[in-house]
Amino acid sequence: MRYADTGYNLEIDLSTGNIERVETDPKITEQYLGGLGSNLKILWDRVPPEVDAFDPENLLIFSSGLLCGTAAPGATRAIFSTVSPITDLVGFSMMGSFIAGELKNAGYDKVIFRGKSPKLVYLWINNDKVELRDASHLHGKGTHETADIIRQELNEPKAQVAAIGLAGENRVRFASIEHEWSSASRTGMGAVMGDKGLKAIVVRGTKDVNVARPEEFGKLCQEVMDFIPIRESQPVKDMNHSCNRLGAPQEMREANDDWHMNNFPWGNCRDRRPDYWTPEVEKYHEEIMPARVEKLLGCYGCSLKCGGLVAKPGQRKFGMKCFSRCSYTMAAYSGDMDFAFTIVQRATEYGVDSYTAPQVMAFATELYEAGILTDEDLPGFPAAGTDINQVAFPHGFHNDTDNEERFFYLLDKIARREGIGDVLAEGTYRAARLIGKGAEAFENNTIKKLEQIGAKTGMLNPIYFLMYGTGAKATIVQIEGQWPQMPYADIKDREDFIKDWIQVPDEKFKQYFLDWAPRTFPFEPGVEALCDIVDWMEMMHYIDDSLGMCAGMSSFNLKPPYHVHNFPLFISAATGIDMDKPAFLKTVKRIRTLTRAFNVRRGLRRVDDLPPQDQWKKRFPEYEDKLLTAYYKFKGWDEDGIPTKESLYELGLDFVSDDLEQRGIIKYL
Repeated sequence: MRYADTGYNLEIDLSTGNIERVETDPKITEQYLGGLGSNLKILWDRVPPEVDAFDPENLLIFSSGLLCGTAAPGATRAIFSTVSPITDLVGFSMMGSFIAGELKNAGYDKVIFRGKSPKLVYLWINNDKVELRDASHLHGKGTHETADIIRQELNEPKAQVAAIGLAGENRVRFASIEHEWSSASRTGMGAVMGDKGLKAIVVRGTKDVNVARPEEFGKLCQEVMDFIPIRESQPVKDMNHSCNRLGAPQEMREANDDWHMNNFPWGNCRDRRPDYWTPEVEKYHEEIMPARVEKLLGCYGCSLKCGGLVAKPGQRKFGMKCFSRCSYTMAAYSGDMDFAFTIVQRATEYGVDSYTAPQVMAFATELYEAGILTDEDLPGFPAAGTDINQVAFPHGFHNDTDNEERFFYLLDKIARREGIGDVLAEGTYRAARLIGKGAEAFENNTIKKLEQIGAKTGMLNPIYFLMYGTGAKATIVQIEGQWPQMPYADIKDREDFIKDWIQVPDEKFKQYFLDWAPRTFPFEPGVEALCDIVDWMEMMHYIDDSLGMCAGMSSFNLKPPYHVHNFPLFISAATGIDMDKPAFLKTVKRIRTLTRAFNVRRGLRRVDDLPPQDQWKKRFPEYEDKLLTAYYKFKGWDEDGIPTKESLYELGLDFVSDDLEQRGIIKYL
């Protein structure tokens, strides 16, 4: 009997309609865990570098994490993996809510799609009954509208639905896959799903997920549950409210968002507005947030409730969470939260990434203001500063110099690939080169062709430099987590901070923190310590993505309930595979190295591992080059960022080494 995982995947050939239930090798779980780890092994074996994102040979893998479907609090995340149509590298994006556990309850760990359907279809998984159903009547329907129609026609109100909207059908490169209030948004998962002619994945499962040692596993789960209220009652000193507790419910629960709005850049990721958050703005947010957020929403088996049900008069209720309520307003230079709730609802129905889409629209608006795009390119383009949604609260606060109407115009054009929208649907990197006429200079916030969240600051942060530059996750949580964002000025505060810091992999990290003072920034901690810190933060994200753990309970927030000391205990009790801490850390390193090798095989090199030039106002090129070289060596990569033969063999990735040697990517003396 298999424990924690089901031992079965579904293989779906969309070209032929063939469906197979395939038993999996338990050794894959031992070596790569589940979720992202085992997805990468499948992609390595079956998707060679010659395959493009929109080729039928590309795979789209929908997977639960190893701990999903168990009682582990926060193990709620499903993950999609494929070749990204934006970066041309491996793409992966996660979603929460209920579908990961539902897939396990139906009896499957993964669904692997290949080929392309000749007509629009959706996949219906109902325990042992699996079928592809015609979805022609769903063409052009929104993501949540699609879910409603499917549940009604199946007479299954509890079916979990992950769907694409019009943007995915039209292969908008930054199209998302939407499920309830959660979204697999990053790196174009929805575009690949639409290219394959797959409108939705629908799951209903009623089976049990067994664990190997239930009593031991239950005790570990209870320890996490006991820790949560303690941690929630002790917010971390001097941290912004989004990260000072667990999860991310603060984004929907609290009105105060001064940290994002004062510190993150507005428009096309250009200018910060450090004095934006005034008492008048705060009063407005304190009024509108409780008026629009009807209730908080929680994922499968989690008590934190990070989502919010938005009930704005005159529009369909919908769930949202995290930063999207700021990403559109700030990109549009709007102070109107009703604008945010309206455009996020429309963008969710279309199915687009809430990091990339606002930046693409801000990029287009800036090109128009610069005369690079003209009225001929944008017929009927609205004038700036005419609010669609005037704020109706007593103090009358609103912003009258915004691009709200322009954003609605552009969003519709992009999702439909109409006119200039057909170019913008390629993302800022490709659109700038298609437009020409100097547009490339306005594409100023991408790494590896993908738009990043706007988080530009003054002084270089060496930790974030390495995380941004070398990371493969391509999302904001890649640079958040186990280490505070800035040093504490007072040594007593640093000493207090480390007293209950049980999550550190080694006691030396506490000394790193004690030595880290503002006057030494950005050159301390030293290079060796920086490599340790970045590796720890990155490691935690790869653990989450393989186990299906929400980052809000592990990698994203300081001092979380899950860490490198108790994760091996959870895995051992759940699966019956006895895994101590050294073996666990080696497994995670294997997953990270395979990710790097997959991308190297597709052409990734050192020159690609750089943040945007204006990421920080104060840059130190020689120091940054030194950091990159040191981190490569620390990871077991050569000076061009290619994993070495020695490191690959040490991790049991000799088949990777052999492949890279045959391709001439690495040469051995």
